[in-house]
Amino acid sequence: MKRGKNMAKILKFVYVPILYLSILLVLTIYDQVYFNNSPPCVTDKDCPRPQFRKSNVRCRNGYCVNLGN
Repeated sequence: MKRGKNMAKILKFVYVPILYLSILLVLTIYDQVYFNNSPPCVTDKDCPRPQFRKSNVRCRNGYCVNLGN
């Protein structure tokens, strides 16, 4: 029985970092794809707004830049 409990702890220790790393990877790729393909802008209103989360998108040097929350 002790072996089964230790195995469960080890699997949990491995699965949790993999889960967090995969979420981080997905969010990083989403930001790169969404903001690198943005059209040129003149004002802040020219920048597209994400639909699913609030973010601070501004026009800087003619390109839309995500300034974070």
